[in-house]
Amino acid sequence: MPDLKETYSAKDTRPFGAWVAFRILSNSFPGNFIHRTNQPLSASGAFAYNNHSLYVCITQNFWPEQKDVNALLDYVSQGNSFFLSASNIDSLLLDKLSAEIQQPSYLEHVSPLSYEKTSVRLIDEANRPKDSFSYFYNPFGRHFLKLNEFSSRIVGYNGDGKVNCMVYFWGKGKIFLHTEPRAFSNYFLLTRNNAGYMRQILQLMNSDPLHVYWDDYYNRQNSRAGKGSFSTFSEIMKYPPLATAFWLALLLLLFYVSFGGKRRQRIIPQIKPVQNSSVAFTEAIARLYLQQKDNKNIADKMIAYFNEHVRTHYFLSGIPGSADFMLALSRKSGVSLEKTTSLYRAIEHASQSGEIDDYQLLSLNEQIQSFYKK
Repeated sequence: MPDLKETYSAKDTRPFGAWVAFRILSNSFPGNFIHRTNQPLSASGAFAYNNHSLYVCITQNFWPEQKDVNALLDYVSQGNSFFLSASNIDSLLLDKLSAEIQQPSYLEHVSPLSYEKTSVRLIDEANRPKDSFSYFYNPFGRHFLKLNEFSSRIVGYNGDGKVNCMVYFWGKGKIFLHTEPRAFSNYFLLTRNNAGYMRQILQLMNSDPLHVYWDDYYNRQNSRAGKGSFSTFSEIMKYPPLATAFWLALLLLLFYVSFGGKRRQRIIPQIKPVQNSSVAFTEAIARLYLQQKDNKNIADKMIAYFNEHVRTHYFLSGIPGSADFMLALSRKSGVSLEKTTSLYRAIEHASQSGEIDDYQLLSLNEQIQSFYKK
């Protein structure tokens, strides 16, 4: 599965990088060298030029500080253009422009189950009638709720006909706000003729800017830069889907504390089965004898255990190994007389031998075990 992380980096060739967008920007203004900036707006050298420049910022989160917003507005008011496409735009900028953006629901934003053919389009003045800009992914759901007709104009719509791109006139310049950076991803722009979507948007800006800048700072933001006025609760409340999820989680937690804790049965500890310590002890002793290669001792104990087994199970009297004894044992145990005789011969040989090698020990053990199985 491809990596679907949204980076919008000019060097990233993955589906949601912006390598293609950067190349389209370069080709749209062939007489300009595209300057890449990696500093916040308030510290950017791009704002040293006072007019007729273009600044492009494509990012998932645009979270500037107050001083960055002030620098942006001063830059635009001098006659420059600022193009911003972001999924999350900080209210510091939106409030200045009297803009409000509706976010999609959480499931609609991340669930593969919601994938569908989704599209964007521009206003009729910028869009050729036969152009179609669509791809298969999560719907383009973000759109503007609040429109300022006196200082802004509509530029584009999503597939549902809701406004997703606006231009705001500020001083002598323009601010383009776009709510769907995925429309400038490699995946979207390389689908059919979708590259024409970005080219047509760029045609609405200064035709021959003195300088063109590409932002490489905000597309690396994972958290808000400003800490002085940051409030976790207030930030959650800024975004309706996040606020809904927060209150729902809090409500479910209250239900759990009120009802779930009382009804849950106490966990019954598992009782471990009683271990046969005598077997464990015997196995330990046997391993000790095997390690020391004391085959004679092992054989004597095997024989003693076997004789005890015969005495307690078959209640035979007489001399073990005698002809009468072996005949009686064969009848009671169901083991053939031949095997019984062979077993007692092996027992007699082991008892009389001073040393027993591994082969003799294994042979004796196999015959005894064979007798037990009957």
